[in-house]
Amino acid sequence: MRTLGIFAKQPIPGRVKTRLAADWGNDRAAALYECFVRDLLVQFATTGDRRIIGFAPNSDEARKWFKETSNEAAEESWTLWPQPESDLGGRMANYFETWTESGDHRTILIGSDSPSLPAEYVEQAWQLLEENDCVLGPATDGGYYLVGLRGTIPDFAAPFKNVEWSTAGVLAQTVELLKQQGLSLGLLPPWYDVDSAEGVVTLTGHLAAFEHARKPYSLTATQQFLDSQ
Repeated sequence: MRTLGIFAKQPIPGRVKTRLAADWGNDRAAALYECFVRDLLVQFATTGDRRIIGFAPNSDEARKWFKETSNEAAEESWTLWPQPESDLGGRMANYFETWTESGDHRTILIGSDSPSLPAEYVEQAWQLLEENDCVLGPATDGGYYLVGLRGTIPDFAAPFKNVEWSTAGVLAQTVELLKQQGLSLGLLPPWYDVDSAEGVVTLTGHLAAFEHARKPYSLTATQQFLDSQ
Protein backbone atom coordinates (compact mmCIF):
# COMPACT_ATOMS: atom_id res chain seq x y z
CA MET A 1 0.00 0.00 0.00
CA ARG A 2 1.39 3.40 -1.03
CA THR A 3 -0.17 6.31 0.84
CA LEU A 4 0.44 9.97 0.10
CA GLY A 5 -0.58 12.57 2.66
CA ILE A 6 -0.49 16.34 2.50
CA PHE A 7 -0.67 18.63 5.52
CA ALA A 8 -2.62 21.80 4.70
CA LYS A 9 -4.40 24.60 6.51
CA GLN A 10 -7.65 26.28 5.63
CA PRO A 11 -6.47 29.50 3.92
CA ILE A 12 -7.73 31.95 6.53
CA PRO A 13 -6.07 35.39 6.30
CA GLY A 14 -3.76 35.96 9.23
CA ARG A 15 -3.38 32.23 9.97
CA VAL A 16 -1.39 31.07 6.94
CA LYS A 17 1.80 32.27 5.25
CA THR A 18 2.54 34.73 8.06
CA ARG A 19 6.10 35.42 6.88
CA LEU A 20 4.86 36.25 3.40
CA ALA A 21 1.99 38.27 4.88
CA ALA A 22 4.49 40.61 6.56
CA ASP A 23 5.33 41.88 3.05
CA TRP A 24 2.18 41.05 1.12
CA GLY A 25 -0.61 41.52 3.64
CA ASN A 26 -2.80 38.79 5.14
CA ASP A 27 -5.44 38.61 2.40
CA ARG A 28 -3.01 38.45 -0.51
CA ALA A 29 -0.78 35.88 1.19
CA ALA A 30 -3.78 33.67 2.03
CA ALA A 31 -5.07 33.92 -1.54
CA LEU A 32 -1.73 32.69 -2.90
CA TYR A 33 -1.61 29.86 -0.37
CA GLU A 34 -5.09 28.78 -1.41
CA CYS A 35 -3.77 28.47 -4.97
CA PHE A 36 -0.90 26.28 -3.71
CA VAL A 37 -3.37 23.92 -2.04
CA ARG A 38 -5.68 23.74 -5.05
CA ASP A 39 -2.81 23.00 -7.45
CA LEU A 40 -1.26 20.34 -5.22
CA LEU A 41 -4.58 18.52 -4.87
CA VAL A 42 -4.92 18.45 -8.65
CA GLN A 43 -1.30 17.48 -9.28
CA PHE A 44 -1.33 14.48 -6.93
CA ALA A 45 -4.97 13.41 -7.34
CA THR A 46 -4.04 10.04 -8.85
CA THR A 47 -0.74 9.43 -7.05
CA GLY A 48 -0.34 6.24 -5.04
CA ASP A 49 -3.01 3.88 -3.79
CA ARG A 50 -4.70 6.34 -1.45
CA ARG A 51 -4.41 10.05 -0.70
CA ILE A 52 -4.97 11.82 2.60
CA ILE A 53 -5.49 15.51 3.39
CA GLY A 54 -4.33 16.18 6.94
CA PHE A 55 -6.28 19.38 7.42
CA ALA A 56 -6.18 22.10 10.07
CA PRO A 57 -7.79 23.50 12.05
CA ASN A 58 -9.97 20.63 13.23
CA SER A 59 -13.28 22.40 12.68
CA ASP A 60 -16.48 21.86 10.74
CA GLU A 61 -15.70 24.94 8.64
CA ALA A 62 -12.27 23.63 7.65
CA ARG A 63 -13.64 20.16 6.89
CA LYS A 64 -16.32 21.67 4.64
CA TRP A 65 -13.76 23.83 2.82
CA PHE A 66 -11.41 20.93 2.16
CA LYS A 67 -14.24 18.62 1.10
CA GLU A 68 -15.47 21.14 -1.45
CA THR A 69 -11.95 22.01 -2.64
CA SER A 70 -10.80 18.40 -2.95
CA ASN A 71 -13.96 17.48 -4.87
CA GLU A 72 -13.28 20.33 -7.29
CA ALA A 73 -9.76 18.93 -7.80
CA ALA A 74 -10.80 15.31 -8.22
CA GLU A 75 -14.07 13.90 -6.93
CA GLU A 76 -13.58 11.34 -4.14
CA SER A 77 -9.84 11.16 -4.73
CA TRP A 78 -8.86 12.50 -1.30
CA THR A 79 -9.72 11.29 2.20
CA LEU A 80 -10.02 13.97 4.88
CA TRP A 81 -8.23 13.50 8.19
CA PRO A 82 -8.10 16.24 10.85
CA GLN A 83 -4.67 16.91 12.29
CA PRO A 84 -4.68 16.27 16.06
CA GLU A 85 -3.87 18.92 18.65
CA SER A 86 -0.11 18.64 19.09
CA ASP A 87 3.16 20.14 17.93
CA LEU A 88 4.25 19.39 14.37
CA GLY A 89 6.26 16.34 15.41
CA GLY A 90 3.31 14.88 17.29
CA ARG A 91 0.98 15.49 14.36
CA MET A 92 3.33 13.82 11.92
CA ALA A 93 3.85 10.84 14.21
CA ASN A 94 0.09 10.48 14.56
CA TYR A 95 -0.33 10.60 10.79
CA PHE A 96 2.13 7.74 10.25
CA GLU A 97 0.67 5.71 13.13
CA THR A 98 -2.81 6.13 11.63
CA TRP A 99 -2.09 5.39 7.98
CA THR A 100 0.82 2.91 8.08
CA GLU A 101 -1.05 -0.23 9.01
CA SER A 102 1.31 -3.07 8.10
CA GLY A 103 4.91 -3.85 7.26
CA ASP A 104 4.50 -3.61 3.49
CA HIS A 105 3.02 -0.10 3.69
CA ARG A 106 5.06 2.83 2.37
CA THR A 107 3.65 6.10 3.62
CA ILE A 108 4.72 9.58 2.52
CA LEU A 109 3.86 13.04 3.84
CA ILE A 110 4.40 16.37 2.11
CA GLY A 111 3.55 19.92 3.10
CA SER A 112 1.66 22.54 1.15
CA ASP A 113 4.50 25.07 0.84
CA SER A 114 6.15 23.53 -2.25
CA PRO A 115 3.62 23.90 -5.09
CA SER A 116 6.19 23.12 -7.77
CA LEU A 117 7.30 19.83 -6.17
CA PRO A 118 7.95 17.39 -9.05
CA ALA A 119 5.63 14.40 -9.04
CA GLU A 120 8.58 12.17 -9.91
CA TYR A 121 10.14 12.94 -6.52
CA VAL A 122 7.18 11.27 -4.83
CA GLU A 123 7.51 8.25 -7.10
CA GLN A 124 11.23 8.12 -6.33
CA ALA A 125 10.45 8.30 -2.61
CA TRP A 126 8.34 5.15 -2.79
CA GLN A 127 11.14 3.37 -4.62
CA LEU A 128 13.62 4.41 -1.93
CA LEU A 129 11.29 3.06 0.76
CA GLU A 130 11.55 -0.39 -0.77
CA GLU A 131 15.07 -0.60 0.64
CA ASN A 132 15.14 2.04 3.40
CA ASP A 133 13.26 2.68 6.63
CA CYS A 134 12.90 6.40 5.96
CA VAL A 135 13.11 8.80 3.04
CA LEU A 136 13.66 12.55 3.30
CA GLY A 137 13.45 15.36 0.75
CA PRO A 138 15.77 18.12 2.01
CA ALA A 139 14.44 21.67 1.72
CA THR A 140 16.82 24.50 0.95
CA ASP A 141 15.95 26.21 4.25
CA GLY A 142 17.36 23.37 6.36
CA GLY A 143 14.13 21.44 6.85
CA TYR A 144 12.49 18.91 4.57
CA TYR A 145 9.63 19.03 2.08
CA LEU A 146 8.88 15.28 2.20
CA VAL A 147 9.21 12.50 4.73
CA GLY A 148 8.30 8.87 4.23
CA LEU A 149 8.40 5.81 6.47
CA ARG A 150 8.17 2.10 5.84
CA GLY A 151 5.75 0.06 7.89
CA THR A 152 8.45 -2.10 9.45
CA ILE A 153 9.96 0.58 11.74
CA PRO A 154 9.20 -0.03 15.44
CA ASP A 155 8.37 3.54 16.53
CA PHE A 156 6.77 6.03 14.14
CA ALA A 157 7.36 8.88 16.58
CA ALA A 158 11.13 8.31 16.71
CA PRO A 159 12.12 10.62 13.79
CA PHE A 160 10.10 13.53 15.21
CA LYS A 161 11.00 13.67 18.91
CA ASN A 162 12.49 16.88 20.33
CA VAL A 163 13.11 18.47 16.94
CA GLU A 164 13.35 22.27 16.92
CA TRP A 165 10.75 22.89 14.25
CA SER A 166 10.88 25.92 11.93
CA THR A 167 14.64 26.23 12.29
CA ALA A 168 17.54 25.57 9.92
CA GLY A 169 18.53 22.56 12.03
CA VAL A 170 15.45 20.41 11.38
CA LEU A 171 17.06 18.16 8.77
CA ALA A 172 20.28 17.65 10.74
CA GLN A 173 18.38 16.86 13.94
CA THR A 174 16.13 14.39 12.12
CA VAL A 175 19.09 12.58 10.57
CA GLU A 176 20.68 12.28 14.02
CA LEU A 177 17.47 10.75 15.39
CA LEU A 178 17.46 8.23 12.55
CA LYS A 179 21.06 7.30 13.36
CA GLN A 180 20.23 6.83 17.04
CA GLN A 181 17.35 4.50 16.14
CA GLY A 182 19.43 2.54 13.62
CA LEU A 183 17.07 3.48 10.79
CA SER A 184 18.31 3.56 7.20
CA LEU A 185 17.74 6.63 5.04
CA GLY A 186 17.00 7.26 1.39
CA LEU A 187 17.59 10.81 0.17
CA LEU A 188 15.81 12.82 -2.52
CA PRO A 189 17.19 15.87 -4.35
CA PRO A 190 16.78 19.24 -2.57
CA TRP A 191 13.75 21.40 -3.30
CA TYR A 192 12.38 24.68 -2.01
CA ASP A 193 9.44 25.94 0.02
CA VAL A 194 7.71 29.24 -0.72
CA ASP A 195 7.35 31.04 2.60
CA SER A 196 8.43 34.60 1.86
CA ALA A 197 8.37 37.33 -0.77
CA GLU A 198 11.79 36.13 -1.94
CA GLY A 199 10.36 32.62 -2.31
CA VAL A 200 7.58 33.95 -4.53
CA VAL A 201 10.21 35.57 -6.76
CA THR A 202 12.01 32.21 -6.97
CA LEU A 203 8.79 30.40 -7.87
CA THR A 204 7.84 33.00 -10.48
CA GLY A 205 11.22 32.70 -12.16
CA HIS A 206 11.10 28.92 -12.02
CA LEU A 207 7.70 28.79 -13.72
CA ALA A 208 8.88 31.24 -16.40
CA ALA A 209 11.95 29.06 -17.01
CA PHE A 210 9.80 25.93 -17.33
CA GLU A 211 7.60 27.68 -19.89
CA HIS A 212 10.48 29.07 -21.96
CA ALA A 213 12.23 25.70 -21.94
CA ARG A 214 9.01 24.16 -23.28
CA LYS A 215 8.65 22.09 -20.14
CA PRO A 216 5.26 23.40 -18.97
CA TYR A 217 4.40 22.85 -15.35
CA SER A 218 0.71 22.67 -14.54
CA LEU A 219 0.13 25.08 -11.66
CA THR A 220 -2.99 26.66 -13.09
CA ALA A 221 -4.34 28.46 -10.03
CA THR A 222 -0.92 29.66 -8.87
CA GLN A 223 0.12 30.86 -12.32
CA GLN A 224 -3.12 32.74 -12.85
CA PHE A 225 -2.76 34.43 -9.47
CA LEU A 226 0.86 35.43 -10.06
CA ASP A 227 0.01 36.75 -13.55
CA SER A 228 -2.68 38.95 -12.01
CA GLN A 229 -0.32 40.64 -9.56
